[in-house]
Amino acid sequence: MPQPVNAELGQASELFMLLASIAYVAALIFFVLDLVRSSTTIGSLETRLAQEKATPALAGVGARGGSTSAAVPTGPATADDSMDYGSGPRRGAARIAVALTVLAAVIHGAAVVTRGIAANRVPWGNMYEFCTTGAFLVSVIFLVTLTRKDLRFVGSFVVGLVVVMLCAATVGFPTPVARLIPALQSYWLIVHVSIAVASSALFTITFAMSVLQLLQSSRETKLLAGKADTARFLRLVPSALSLENLSYRLNAIAFVGWTFTLMAGAIWAEQAWGRYWGWDTKEVWTFVIWTVYAGYLHARATRGWTGTRAAWLSIVGYLCIVFNFTIVNIYFSGLHSYSGV
Repeated sequence: MPQPVNAELGQASELFMLLASIAYVAALIFFVLDLVRSSTTIGSLETRLAQEKATPALAGVGARGGSTSAAVPTGPATADDSMDYGSGPRRGAARIAVALTVLAAVIHGAAVVTRGIAANRVPWGNMYEFCTTGAFLVSVIFLVTLTRKDLRFVGSFVVGLVVVMLCAATVGFPTPVARLIPALQSYWLIVHVSIAVASSALFTITFAMSVLQLLQSSRETKLLAGKADTARFLRLVPSALSLENLSYRLNAIAFVGWTFTLMAGAIWAEQAWGRYWGWDTKEVWTFVIWTVYAGYLHARATRGWTGTRAAWLSIVGYLCIVFNFTIVNIYFSGLHSYSGV
């Protein structure tokens, strides 16, 4: 006999989700503050360097005519394309932002776990749960990556997307804790949806990196044309090429997961509805997403589609994911459309 849902624990999960959202917003504020402070620091450094070049006494000419032994920086502080942690000045706002993101992720994880316990199942059976669990994986993947690479420059974008996802879940798709409908009561829910959530989380991060790539590419073009640098905060961001290379590798990993999602969904459909493929709207758009990212990987690897064209393809792929998750689920009828989901 199925166990009843625990409504009180479900309310506790919603409270945890609210607290996590507040912590994410605080982290977002400090990530943005880090960009602003760093931009100001870079501006001050450039001014000092200009003064040192204009004043012989500060340009390295000692009192006796010899050069001073103190090394003077030759350029502004910019991000290292290797994205490794350097020995530069400590960025206090960034450190606080990361700490707040860790705190938010812990609370967020508690919200997801309590939701699952309250419902006596895995917590990704509807749009609210898919969105909140996906946001949790986005933050976890980001934090895990931070242990190896200094990706704090993308923190404001990633955490901002997490906040948007949580707002969409709580405002757009509020769903009380409940049991699954019969069609979803299958172990394939764990396999199919978990991989889809993880892949979508990776695509979310690559989307943020592709947006940054476009901004950095535009800045680099202006600098080559001799125009003024109006986006100094992008000095904290690696070159557009480095962003593109990392985004490509992450998209390749996510694409493997999405391929498995498509295959597992077909197997589940055969068990649930007696056919592997039925051209349901959800199935079609899942395949469209697969095709877009397959085209992106193929074009970049074999056709030389690099730079902004690759970034736009990556962005289009993520917009297809958003369309599939929102518009298709809400406005298109089909076997994958569930009222209140």
